[in-house]
Amino acid sequence: MTRQRLVLLAALGSALMLAGAFGFQYIGDMPPCKLCIWQRWPHAIAVLIGLIAALMPHRVISLLGALALTIGAAIAFYHAGVEQGWWEGPTSCTSAGVSGLSVDDLLDQILAAPLVRCDEIPWSLAGISMAGWNGIVSAGLALVWLVSARR
Repeated sequence: MTRQRLVLLAALGSALMLAGAFGFQYIGDMPPCKLCIWQRWPHAIAVLIGLIAALMPHRVISLLGALALTIGAAIAFYHAGVEQGWWEGPTSCTSAGVSGLSVDDLLDQILAAPLVRCDEIPWSLAGISMAGWNGIVSAGLALVWLVSARR
């Protein structure tokens, strides 16, 4: 497969991941948490890199696409770990960091918290959350970008 086709495949994959995320949000009525939003950015950047690569096919541009989605996979796997309770997530969207707080401070934190928590799994398939699937797909797309850089 040519570099151009691989770049198109990788960029289209990211565009479809974004479409899926917005579909879950607006059609499935599943608003995103803070970490879900963070996971969208690398895909958006990869789509832009794909557009640039279509105009200026170069190995370095493909490597930038791979870097964007490697970062995306890392964010997604971090989020999946937060959901599983393997480590704490940001205190701004999880229940972490509440020990030792007074009742008033705890109430203030609860009232200031976003409506969607990062440490809850709203949907899963085959025991893997959306964040986990995003990590798997992002890692796969990063590999496609790497293969395109070698062509």
